[in-house]
Amino acid sequence: MKKLTCLGLSVVMALSLLAGCGGSGNNTASNTTTNTNTSASQPASTPDNTKLSGTISTNGSTSMEKVILTLNEQFGIDNPDVKVSYDPTGSGTGIEAAKNGTADIGLASRGLKDEEKAAGLKETVLALDGIAVIVNAQSNLEDLTVEQIAQIFTGEITNWSELGGADGEIACIGREGGSGTRDGFESITGTTDKCVLAQELTSTGAVIEAVKNNPQAIGYASLSSVEGKDGIKALTVNGTACTEDTVLDGTYAIQRPFVLVTKENEPLSDVAQAYFDWATSSAASELIRSAGAVPVA
Repeated sequence: MKKLTCLGLSVVMALSLLAGCGGSGNNTASNTTTNTNTSASQPASTPDNTKLSGTISTNGSTSMEKVILTLNEQFGIDNPDVKVSYDPTGSGTGIEAAKNGTADIGLASRGLKDEEKAAGLKETVLALDGIAVIVNAQSNLEDLTVEQIAQIFTGEITNWSELGGADGEIACIGREGGSGTRDGFESITGTTDKCVLAQELTSTGAVIEAVKNNPQAIGYASLSSVEGKDGIKALTVNGTACTEDTVLDGTYAIQRPFVLVTKENEPLSDVAQAYFDWATSSAASELIRSAGAVPVA
């Protein structure tokens, strides 16, 4: 009887020990599962939810107005706490503004000169632009060569009849000194410091209006500013029209770059750098195209 009692107690104790071991094993498995799940729920990296805020100042080329205002508007929509300003002062002033720090980004409708680069400035091509040669809509002229354009603007040819047009004294309309459009036009046509102008105006819009209001006038203006304008027409040059395709493939002779000007060794503010990176990326290409220029990204 005693043996049976001892045997029974031994069985009970053994079962208790097994149950205890089983509980311990289950707890270990549960803890392992819990740790695995906790690890899996952690993000690989913490996302940066910081919103852009602040101001960005751009200053320079009037020919870039449509492009820059289009970019500025979209950047402002995407970043409502950022204000981007544009001061249309002309390329020369914009380059100087970038140099002396009164603007975050200078705007120039020409490439930088060697002396400007030597002064610590850097150019980044935003887009390409054709410089359209424009006449009054009433003119019967359709095409000029680069050589004929040079002869007109230097005063060698003074009457439209010399070119097969109606008799009338030619009135050359051009931009002021320091204008990127003027610099581009004169450098390509070989007329630097040689032009004889009836009017020297301070904006692209003013040149277009002057040509529109004078049947004898000829001028030059950015492709992006000329498209869709009434009262004027763009001539073909060497038989090639000024279009996005002919500017991009280089067949249109009178073209120049739209340039963002910054300091070589001085970083932009975070917000200005974000604008710069976006504007020069393919993300902004369609906006640039919609503004009449030719994107390069």
